[in-house]
Amino acid sequence: MSTATTRWTTAPTTAQDWIARAAEAAAVLATDAAARDKAGATPYAEVQLLKDAGLVTLLGPTEHGGGGQDWPTAYRAVRGIAKADGSIGQLLGYHYLWFWAARLVGTREQWEHVEAEATRQNWFFGGAVNPRDHDVTVTEDGDDLVFTGAKTFSTGSKVSDVTVLEGVLAGTENHVFAIVPSDSPGLTFHDDWDNIGQRLTESGSVTIDGVRTPWTNAAGYVDKVFRPRVYNTLNVPTIQLVFVNFYLGIAGGALETAATYTRTKSRSWLHGGHPRATDEPYVIDVYGDLTAKLWAAEALADAVALEGQTLHDDPDAVTPEARGAFEVRVAAVKARATEVALEITNGIFEVTGARATAASEGLDRFWRNVRTHTLHDPVAYKRREVGRWVLDGELPQPTWYS
Repeated sequence: MSTATTRWTTAPTTAQDWIARAAEAAAVLATDAAARDKAGATPYAEVQLLKDAGLVTLLGPTEHGGGGQDWPTAYRAVRGIAKADGSIGQLLGYHYLWFWAARLVGTREQWEHVEAEATRQNWFFGGAVNPRDHDVTVTEDGDDLVFTGAKTFSTGSKVSDVTVLEGVLAGTENHVFAIVPSDSPGLTFHDDWDNIGQRLTESGSVTIDGVRTPWTNAAGYVDKVFRPRVYNTLNVPTIQLVFVNFYLGIAGGALETAATYTRTKSRSWLHGGHPRATDEPYVIDVYGDLTAKLWAAEALADAVALEGQTLHDDPDAVTPEARGAFEVRVAAVKARATEVALEITNGIFEVTGARATAASEGLDRFWRNVRTHTLHDPVAYKRREVGRWVLDGELPQPTWYS
């Protein structure tokens, strides 16, 4: 991937300009996406591209050089990058989540400081937070907190500037979030991510061996006491919408790549009586059907993102009822996006033909990427959240997955 022609000299100013900037960066990623997927190298250059494009600071405050944009725009940027490279779309989406984490759980003083520093220094965020593992233990040592433990997954941390840690304060049930430099002593990222898809996400395990940070970095704590808000529980619906958008981005990229293949390489069936593959009625029908399904899912995703933004606009006013209703809508679009993305990334082979399965074409990466990440949490439980609400008016209670 060459970045020689990607030296942007001005920053976008509107939401549409930012979405266009993501498309420009995606065009660079698309030039060798299949080859990079096959190589599986650590994506240092890809993250630098995101930084050069300004996308890393899209959510950052304008007074410190950031884009000052909202979550609906961030989701669209993730979708645009994922069209070219699902792994890099995921990395950008997770970065946005962790960039926002200080605002999610921190005090105003904390998140204003973090967002200013992250924007000015162009930080890229990773996170070592996996609730299926044993809790990381957090102990006090004078004015410091010490994190000790391990996590199976730590997406993006190897290519990050800072990493979000989470653990439980020893002797309590109190969870603590803190942001630490990714090169902190005791923080070791392992090269053991070897899955069939999302190969460039650096989602391997991490050892956290006595990583220290001042008590003042404990997000949301004042005088060592946590100040809870309902807004703190928006982490799950927010990250699930990140998932939705890179699933749909991957699906959109699959459709575009397949359509180009059909136009330029596919042959019509010898018994069909049509001179070109693009004249085959079943080929036309499949592309029309898959495109309509993608557009419908994208429209729902955009609508739900706008609904969520009303909660982000007034964090102190978020009620449990508003949060629960939003999670139901997110669950619905998560379920739909999963189904549509899997259908599209599998269905493109019906209209590209046997030669399209050549490894050199790389069409399989779209399905592998979607199939890998859609197993993050069972989609059946998302449909259950929607069904419970429809039948009984039951709203999901905040957990690590709902």
